Amino acid sequence: MSRACELTGKAVLYGNNVSHANNKSRRRYLPNLCNVTLMSDAMGQSYRLRVTAHALRTVEHRGGLDAFLAKASDNELSQRARLLKRQVAKKLAEVAA
Repeated sequence: MSRACELTGKAVLYGNNVSHANNKSRRRYLPNLCNVTLMSDAMGQSYRLRVTAHALRTVEHRGGLDAFLAKASDNELSQRARLLKRQVAKKLAEVAA
């Protein structure tokens, strides 16, 4: 399992620890990942995802998982989230027709 958000694509960053003597050693900045269960209104089902705390706030701000997926670009979503996005879009098109 990679240390990357399934919705935003935010992953591990690398940088330096810099001491008072200006010695530099490599370090990793890990994303704040949370295992959450998000409900899809269109599918009527809940999904377990590994997302960052920032992505969770964004999902709430946009009005839920379905609205977030509709607005998100495919290149930042994980493969599982892209599949979910297609399923939700298909279900919403069915209901609209």
